[in-house]
Amino acid sequence: MSLNVGIVGLPNVGKSTIFQALTSAPAEAANYPFCTIEPNVGIVQVPDERIEKITEFVKPQKVIRAVMEFVDIAGLVKGASKGEGLGNQFLGHIRQVSAIAHVVRCFDDSDVIHVEGKVDPAADIEVINIELAFADLETVEKRINNLGKALKSHDKKLKQQAAVAKPVLDRLKIALEDGKPARSVEMDDEEKEAISDLHLITLKETLYVCNVDEDSIMEDNDHVKAVKALAEKEGSQVITICGKMESEIAQLETPEEKSEFLADMGLKQSGLDQLIKTGYDMLGLQTYFTAGVQEVRAWTFNKGMKAPQCAGIIHTDFERGFIKAEVYHCTDLFELGTEAKLKEAGKFRIEGKEYVMKDGDVVHFRFNV
Repeated sequence: MSLNVGIVGLPNVGKSTIFQALTSAPAEAANYPFCTIEPNVGIVQVPDERIEKITEFVKPQKVIRAVMEFVDIAGLVKGASKGEGLGNQFLGHIRQVSAIAHVVRCFDDSDVIHVEGKVDPAADIEVINIELAFADLETVEKRINNLGKALKSHDKKLKQQAAVAKPVLDRLKIALEDGKPARSVEMDDEEKEAISDLHLITLKETLYVCNVDEDSIMEDNDHVKAVKALAEKEGSQVITICGKMESEIAQLETPEEKSEFLADMGLKQSGLDQLIKTGYDMLGLQTYFTAGVQEVRAWTFNKGMKAPQCAGIIHTDFERGFIKAEVYHCTDLFELGTEAKLKEAGKFRIEGKEYVMKDGDVVHFRFNV
């Protein structure tokens, strides 16, 4: 399963508009339900001011930024877990993503149809969460029903795995029956591993994306406040985006024009940049850099990876023949200016196989195969 963020929500909340602005991909955006059926997939660059700063010191011929994947999934409706509105197909698409950006309509506009007839973000979120919980409940119940044979098995390993899974599955069943997400159930690492193959939708980390009008960008309206109150209870993150405005920004040709537009609106960064950065963090991703006159490049790695594994992202030979990593942090480069000064200050380090890479490291790998 690839690391990506699925954009979900009710029909007509602005998912495809945001996705289109986010990726500049031709996602159909229309004022009626189910205009998106097959999920649209877009690869986006991860905004990172650090790579711009590195190029000021290194002066490369080429710059390659980190990327991540977003998936625009069709709108869910009440009854989706029972197959309403092509629900089974859509739920299957959500099950395949790694994290969820749940777009919630937080603007009033009589010209844009609301599938439930009124704008009520808390109720909208409840509709989606209940449908996802019911879909997961069906998955959990199937696993519970199949545990009997495993618990009686002569295979000790299989029996042990079933014994670990049984209590956590029972707890999950109770929570899901109550419409609560699987992520609300406390589990230790062993229990998480025991149910990992179920790919429960409500176990995925979720970000609420409040789609607002231009008047609510600088100050939360009542709809946004309701979403934030709900998200705080379940420990989820919230960001605010004006999909209409982001579409206008996406049409501007140069970074300078975009910066000027944002400045006129009193904003430091676009909502889409915030969405990408938050999604990147939700997936547990970090960035290290390689820097030379030919190329400055951002490489994406999973938080906690060691130097040889990170070297293997460049090429498997780098991991197989790993000798050492020559490392400094980009913030030290910004402060001191040159590699020579980094060495003088003791900021240029030689690290071995057990070194855990840090976000923002600039590295040169030594290897031999």
